[in-house]
Amino acid sequence: MIDKVPGATYETLYDNFRWELPERFNIGTACSDQQDATAPALIEVADGQTREYDFGELSQGSNRLANGLASLGVERGDRVAIMLPQGYECGLSHLATYKLGAIAVPMTQLFGPEALRYRLGNCHPKVVITDSSTRDVVAEIAGEVGGITVVVTGAETTLPDRDFDGLMAKASADFAPAETGPDDPALLIYTSGTTGAPKGALHGHRVLLGHLPGFELMFDFFPGPDERLWTPADWAWIGGLLDALLPSWFHGRPVIATPRARFDPQWALDLITEHKVTAAFLPPTALKMMRQADLVVEEIPLRTIMTGGESLGSETLTWGRDHLGVRINEIYGQTEANLLVGNSSKVWDVRPGSMGRPFPGHALAILASDGQLAAAEIEGEIVMNADDPVVMLGYWNNPEATEDKYVDISDDEGQKSRWLRTGDLGRRDEDGYLWFSSREDDVIMSAGYRIGPAEIEECVLTHPAVTMVAAVGIPDPVRGEVVKIFVTLRDGFLPSDDLADEIRQHVRSRLAAYEYPREVEFLDELPTTTTGKVRRRDLRIDHPAK
Repeated sequence: MIDKVPGATYETLYDNFRWELPERFNIGTACSDQQDATAPALIEVADGQTREYDFGELSQGSNRLANGLASLGVERGDRVAIMLPQGYECGLSHLATYKLGAIAVPMTQLFGPEALRYRLGNCHPKVVITDSSTRDVVAEIAGEVGGITVVVTGAETTLPDRDFDGLMAKASADFAPAETGPDDPALLIYTSGTTGAPKGALHGHRVLLGHLPGFELMFDFFPGPDERLWTPADWAWIGGLLDALLPSWFHGRPVIATPRARFDPQWALDLITEHKVTAAFLPPTALKMMRQADLVVEEIPLRTIMTGGESLGSETLTWGRDHLGVRINEIYGQTEANLLVGNSSKVWDVRPGSMGRPFPGHALAILASDGQLAAAEIEGEIVMNADDPVVMLGYWNNPEATEDKYVDISDDEGQKSRWLRTGDLGRRDEDGYLWFSSREDDVIMSAGYRIGPAEIEECVLTHPAVTMVAAVGIPDPVRGEVVKIFVTLRDGFLPSDDLADEIRQHVRSRLAAYEYPREVEFLDELPTTTTGKVRRRDLRIDHPAK
C-alpha cells in the first residue's frame, strides 16, 4: 500500500515503494472476514429500491455459499463461472470461490451463445452461477459441454439446476478458508478478443495486492473520509472487479452496486448525488455521454474520478474539472497486467494526451525495434517487468501464447530479465510519462509513415458534429494504406458529403497531411467489445474501402 506522506512527490513515492507479499493471502478473507463486521460494504440500488449489506453479512454469506458450492463438488483449483450483474449475489460468488481455493471466472451477461460456448468449453467450470435472464442459454450450453452444474439466483429452479438461495439456506455459516498463497490461482478472466480467439488470463491471489498502489493513487489517496465508490463498469471486466469492487472491500469501504444494463447520464448524476459517491470509475464513453448531455450540475459529493480503456482527450478532461469540479485521472492496463500506469492529480501534473506515469511497484519501458530498451522519445512496444504481482500467471491451457507474451531483454552488462509484452505502441518522454500510439496491430502504414489511430480520433472528436469515431487503415494501391474513419453523429446532424469533407479538412488542418482521412463513413453505432473498446478489426472487415 502507499504511505500517505504529506507533500510527497512522484519520485519519493516510486523510489521508496517495495512489494511486501505475505506468505499466505486469500482475496475472499481479506475482503470480508478481516473487515469491521458492522461497517457498510455494499449498497445495492435496483428497481427503485436500496438494500444495504455490512461486512459481517458478506463474511457469513460467503461462508455459506462456499459450503454450498463444496456440496456440489467444487474443490480447490476448480473453476466457478460467475455470470451475474452487479449485486450481492455476484460479490458473494467471488468471495466464496476465493475462500474455497477455487478459480473465479467472471463472464458478462452480454455474451452471446458463441462467446459463452467458447469460454465454458475452454475452462470447463464445475459450476456456473447465473440468474433467470440468462439461465436458458447457460443451461443449454452447459449441457453441451457437460459436467457443469447451473446455479440460478432469484428464481425457483428444478433439477438439474440448483437454487442459489436454497443452497445457502442449507449451508453452515462456519467455513475454514483454503490456506492460499499469493501465487495460488484465484481468477481466470478472458481477454476481449479483439484479434483471434479470447485467451484466459490466469491470475493469482496476489493480483489484488498488485492493484493497490495504482488504485490508491488513481483515486488520489484512497480511502478518504466517508468514502463510497461506484462504477457502472461490469464486474465481469477486470476494470470493474479489480479497479473498483475488490480493492474497495480490501480497504473496508462500501461499493454502490447498480445492476443496470444501459448507462444514462442524468441517472448517473442523480445516483452520485443521492448515494453520496465520493470516488467513481467512469469509462470514457460514460464521461463523453455525460458531457454531451449538457447536465445541470450543482453541488455533488464527488472528490475524484478515474477513467481508462480508451484515451479521454483534453476537452473531456477540461469539462470534468470545470463542470464536475474534479480532476479526472486516466489509467492504463490490460487483462494480463492491469493498472500499471496512470495519473494522480494530487501528486503529479496531468499531461493531457499522455497515459501518465508508472504507478509505484511497476517498471515499464519501451522495446525498440532492435530488441533493446529504448531511450526517451523513441517509439516502440510498451513492455513491463514480469516480476510483478499484477502480472498474470499465464494463459489458461495455452503455453505457446504465454511464451509469446514475454521477451527476455539483456542490460548493458549482459544480465537478462523477463518482460511482458503489451502489444501496444508508445513512447516515454524525458520525465517518465508514457504516450500511447496504438495497438501494434492497429498501426496504419501509409507511404512509409506509421500512423496510430488515437491521435486522429482525438482530433475528429473535437468537431462539433461528432460523438464517436474509429480510425483504421484501408488498402491503397499507391500508399499501401490510407486512413478511413467511421463516425457517429450528434443529434441534429445528418450524414452528407459536405459534412464528410468538413471533417476531413478539420483533421487535415490540425494534423499532418498524411494523417487526414481519405474516406469517411457514417454509422449509427460503432462495434465494441464487452469492455467498451471499439473493434477496429470488425470495421475493417465489415466495411471495406469503397
